[in-house]
Amino acid sequence: MYKQLVERNDKAVEKGLSRQVLDPDSRYYGGTIDPYTGVAWVNHTTGTPTDMCYWGTALVNPASAYYRDEALLERLLLATEFVLRHQHEDGSISPGWTNYHSPPDTAFVVVGYAQLYLVLQQQAWPPLQPVLHNMRLFLERTMPVMLTGGCHTPNHRWVLCAALGFLYRIFGQEEALQRAGQWLAEGMDITPAGEWTERSNGIYSAVSDIMLIHAARLLSRPELLEPVRLNLRMMAYLVHPSGEIVTDYSGRQDLGQVHDLSPYYLSYAIMAKLDGDPLFAGMAEWAAESLTDPGVCSVNALVRLMLEPDLQETQGGRLDLLDQYEVMLNGNFDREQYLGRMDEAGHHGRISHSRMHTDFGAPVARIRDGKTSVTVMTEVPSFFALRHGAVRLLAVQLASYFNPGYVPMQQMRQTESGYSLIGEQKKGYYGPVPTNRLPLSANTPTSPWYLLPHQERELTHEQTFSVHAEVAQTKDGWTLDLAGENPQEIMMQLSFVFGSEGELSSNGLVETKKGGPYFWEGGTLRYACGGDWIELTGGELGHLAATVREAKLPDGCQVVLVNFMTPFRKTIHISLSPSMAANTLNTILDEKR
Repeated sequence: MYKQLVERNDKAVEKGLSRQVLDPDSRYYGGTIDPYTGVAWVNHTTGTPTDMCYWGTALVNPASAYYRDEALLERLLLATEFVLRHQHEDGSISPGWTNYHSPPDTAFVVVGYAQLYLVLQQQAWPPLQPVLHNMRLFLERTMPVMLTGGCHTPNHRWVLCAALGFLYRIFGQEEALQRAGQWLAEGMDITPAGEWTERSNGIYSAVSDIMLIHAARLLSRPELLEPVRLNLRMMAYLVHPSGEIVTDYSGRQDLGQVHDLSPYYLSYAIMAKLDGDPLFAGMAEWAAESLTDPGVCSVNALVRLMLEPDLQETQGGRLDLLDQYEVMLNGNFDREQYLGRMDEAGHHGRISHSRMHTDFGAPVARIRDGKTSVTVMTEVPSFFALRHGAVRLLAVQLASYFNPGYVPMQQMRQTESGYSLIGEQKKGYYGPVPTNRLPLSANTPTSPWYLLPHQERELTHEQTFSVHAEVAQTKDGWTLDLAGENPQEIMMQLSFVFGSEGELSSNGLVETKKGGPYFWEGGTLRYACGGDWIELTGGELGHLAATVREAKLPDGCQVVLVNFMTPFRKTIHISLSPSMAANTLNTILDEKR
């Protein structure tokens, strides 16, 4: 794997060199152009520091075709000068997409930049000194913003701690330890099952893991490794047969997107060495296979492997991913107890430039049976998702016009045959503000709506809408039973979101508009891909609304809609094409009965 990583790094070097701006009159002189925006940035993903990691490791790695290449060294020096010019006076950087003068985005860069600096510093090659001088100067200038800067999201805290740890190692300032201690005093935002606040398996869970590993070792806080262990063990149950990560219930931008295990490689590899855990070693091998290049600046695998040569050794044979299990994550987590204490916090449910993540700890069920992978989930638009070989049913979502938009399930419990879910919404009206609570502006010619004390209005005519879903395994697939009673005459919509790569077929499909979703009015619906298929029954066209306001259907997918009205009892049967695992499933179901 290490040899392949070096070869891939050399290819990344070539790509970066072709994008470096060499015009001295350009504002981006020395930087590498981000192919997505056409602009050179100082950020940890598409920015110049990532290319610098490729170039730096190649320059000092005898296995690289660019080992001690003086032309590449000159390019690296130009890049360090670009980074210094684009560092703000307060020591921060602006990543380009948002977050201007951003402490956490600066921290991401510091984590990657510091590790590259440490790799280069180990070399007895005098021509590197100008590069090292510039890199050290950049890191030194970040100290004020790292010691005073804040964050937006939960994982940012652990990135800041890792950055402070690296700065402490390089500069030895006790203030860095003290600031990290302030962040760590907030405690770990993880459930006993191993789930982080943001429920972001594709991106931010991996970020929290590696950053806390760095913090644990740099700050001498080994207790920080325990939540990492919890998450890494949980992730073994959150991988589809293809190696794709389960993102169906994420609280961040990876929701429903395709991600693989590669961001977890370093965490699994490091923890496998520390713990001697064969599960971690096996997962590291799986994650390594997903690495197409060493990775972005903050988590560059080759940089870390050069700092820790023992990680270059193969840690054992690759284990098969777990493929026969049924687990319910957070099933025993007392989420209601935590939510009930929100008023004590005093923030009244409002937070700026972020979100409360009240879905933290919501139950999720994962079922694997060979090439079939199922997720049943709560607190997100979708409550069911299925992979069957090459078939991808990405989401089953229930929407209504009651409180226009998706109806998330809030509660889930395991039953003898599957899972029972409940989603409840309330919506009411608000009376006049009591006369004695009106502001003075109410008695003037202009009385703005936003000056009225709306919290004083009396709630009237509140309605409650409750939906129930029973998700059950059958001998040939799954059954979804949905029910809802009052209020009556609510327009409902059940959307099935399929991957774009497969083929839909049914006599009951009606196109809503060219390229748009389909109505499914009845009959058997078949979705096939790569020799695998699933068939569904239960279509209905009870009204003609092609969309529900506030329930945006995803782009780049094939969407089939089932429309009906309250009260309803709707049953969807999903049958799967035969597989080698079918006999195993039947045995499990027979034992349950």
